[in-house]
Amino acid sequence: MSSHDIFIGETIGTAVLILLGGGVCAAVTLKRSKARNAGWLAITFGWGFAVLTGAYISAPLSGAHLNPAVTLGLAIEGGTKWSDVPVYLGGQILGAMLGAVLVWLAYYGQFHAHLTDPEIVGDAKAVEAREHEAGPVLGVFSTGPEIRHVVQNLVTEIIATIVLVLAILTQGLNGDGKGLGVIGVLITSLVVVGIGLSIGGPTGYAINPVRDLGPRVVHSLLPLPNKGGSDWSYAWIPVVGPLVGGAIAGGIYNIAFA
Repeated sequence: MSSHDIFIGETIGTAVLILLGGGVCAAVTLKRSKARNAGWLAITFGWGFAVLTGAYISAPLSGAHLNPAVTLGLAIEGGTKWSDVPVYLGGQILGAMLGAVLVWLAYYGQFHAHLTDPEIVGDAKAVEAREHEAGPVLGVFSTGPEIRHVVQNLVTEIIATIVLVLAILTQGLNGDGKGLGVIGVLITSLVVVGIGLSIGGPTGYAINPVRDLGPRVVHSLLPLPNKGGSDWSYAWIPVVGPLVGGAIAGGIYNIAFA
């Protein structure tokens, strides 16, 4: 794979991942959406299908990493050249930001209806008080903990990402080890659903640094009325946790399976 193919594949695949994953969050969250209040089951399966679609689209070009934690785990395992890592990361962060913008465009009217509803945003004092806190639509773009506890939140993200990256790495045991095949992509997508259902509740299971960081940056830049803050004090956890988890998974694979 050339650097051009990797960058284009990761940009397109990650954009589709965030469009569909962020899209299901918007569908469940925003007023005037037909899927509002559909619940956690809809979100977990929506993200699983998002991974499935983004991975199938990008696999021929880049191998469908779509996640810096996966790229790091594969580099430690030896399946990805370290010189290609920055190219993967560049495509992933750009794609994540593009996908978040597409979610905003697709739900433009619903964002406006939600963020101008007094029942949602409250009065002017409430809006001002939330200026540096998580705003009422931040969950469409990024993750946030139900209980804010730095150690627990970080450990949860590490554990969940270890499961994801180990599941991806061990797919190579059933083939030539050069990337996920058709069945491997499907299995990985179901693993994402399983992680969400089982251990996604505490933090919203980022398990992907750019899935959280890219849309959070877009949230901070978009002209959304009464949007509140982007919760930057929490933002490092869904970046550091998955990267640590991906690195640990790569090490476990080399010790136990290589």
